Amino acid sequence: MKNILIANRGEIALRVIRAAREMGLGTVLVVSEADQKSLAAQYADEVVLIGGSEPSQSYLDIEKVISAAVQTGATLVHPGYGFLSERPAFVEACEKAGLAFIGPSAESMKLLGGKIEAKTLAVENEVPITPGFFEPGATTEKLMQAAADIGYPVMLKASAGGGGRGMRVVRDPSEFESACNLAQEESEKAFGDRAMMVEKLIEKPRHIEVQILADKHGNVACLFERECSLQRRHQKILEEAPSPVMTDELWQKMSGAARRLIQAAKYYGAGTVEFMVDDTSGEFYFLEVNARLQVEHPVTEMITGVDLVQWQIRIADGEKLALPEALMTGDRTAIRGHAIEARIIAEDPSAGFMPSIGKILGWAEPSGPRIRFDTGFTGGDEVSRFYDSMLAKLIVGGDNRTVATDRLKVALRDTHVLGVKTNISYLLDVVSHPGFAIAEFDTGFLGREFGEWKPSEELPAELGNLVSAASLSGSSSARSEGSERIESNAWGLADGFRNATPH
Repeated sequence: MKNILIANRGEIALRVIRAAREMGLGTVLVVSEADQKSLAAQYADEVVLIGGSEPSQSYLDIEKVISAAVQTGATLVHPGYGFLSERPAFVEACEKAGLAFIGPSAESMKLLGGKIEAKTLAVENEVPITPGFFEPGATTEKLMQAAADIGYPVMLKASAGGGGRGMRVVRDPSEFESACNLAQEESEKAFGDRAMMVEKLIEKPRHIEVQILADKHGNVACLFERECSLQRRHQKILEEAPSPVMTDELWQKMSGAARRLIQAAKYYGAGTVEFMVDDTSGEFYFLEVNARLQVEHPVTEMITGVDLVQWQIRIADGEKLALPEALMTGDRTAIRGHAIEARIIAEDPSAGFMPSIGKILGWAEPSGPRIRFDTGFTGGDEVSRFYDSMLAKLIVGGDNRTVATDRLKVALRDTHVLGVKTNISYLLDVVSHPGFAIAEFDTGFLGREFGEWKPSEELPAELGNLVSAASLSGSSSARSEGSERIESNAWGLADGFRNATPH
């Protein structure tokens, strides 16, 4: 039996473990000191402690990860997302050790990993890009001159960036130098690279990404698109598939562009080609390629029935894509309803969304038809300061967008966490906004409509069954059989507590 080493943590580690188990594959999980008792560690066949709680001491240490794979006899390595997932040096280290990396080649990753290199490739393959300046190693003076030539407002971006880091909007030449310095410092701290690029700022754009699967034999499937425009401070919090504004004409153009770019890069595995759409003109522009699995991949799985993680593994093992013809060609009649994902984050909305850490004293998950809850936590776990503050992903599906939205509202109200603050009340208000209902939003929507948002002081009344269930189970149903049961007298108080309402 082949073994897969999972070089990640939390919900994505557990997601890969479950996919591998269904395929009859063994799993090895590397963990830091903080994650030795994690939910993912309970599910893995084998666990290897590789270092301290700081990512640099464990999950980012290539040598330790490779050593764990070799000593346990693993043959494949899944990087998840974040950490080492887009590091060509990690891919090369895997290959040198005789391990199959579950993802693209180092060459493809290098070609698409930097925004400047990727945009150059896009131009060569007639993929539309935003007017901009992308010279590697450009000085601040060159960038400033380019901004003047393009015309303000402009967007400064880190070439190696992502997640909103190393980005600054500049509306006036007098602001450029200071904004560039701040963006470069942020980029160097986050990515170890100060290289910047400058683009024309598209006001009120939509962020739409195309999910692709490509094998090592030249076959590429574009598994439709995801709408990712609802972002708070450039961080996605709600994603849906398909996009409510996608037309057949736009899809043909966008999927064709994505396919050309992926084939030109000789890319294989799962990946995402991201575009910005100008609602005013209807034009779309290439942004970047994420050479890995995306956090929001479950909405694509829900509308296609394709297990993206299992196909990542099959492709790494040399299999040819074997999907239904309609999915291979991107025929939109193959789309199964609508799906929405909400990211539940441990943060305090009443304190500027500062991360909230501590022990989870009580935990209750939603359930029901077409409701999926991806998490790496349960009752009794510790939310650490060391890692990303996302607790879970709540994914719902419905026959159409209205049904999916209504289901999401109910599922959010049925999600409860005791011990740390969360953004659930914020998510509920967003999906209840009239603009969300009619899909009239863009990447600046949350900043405009929720910039002054404060959580309600009202306490919800719907605790009854939740308190009973949590008191009886003492933990999530996801807790593995035979594991310690978490008891919490706080649930028995029935004092009106709800995680979405701060005290």
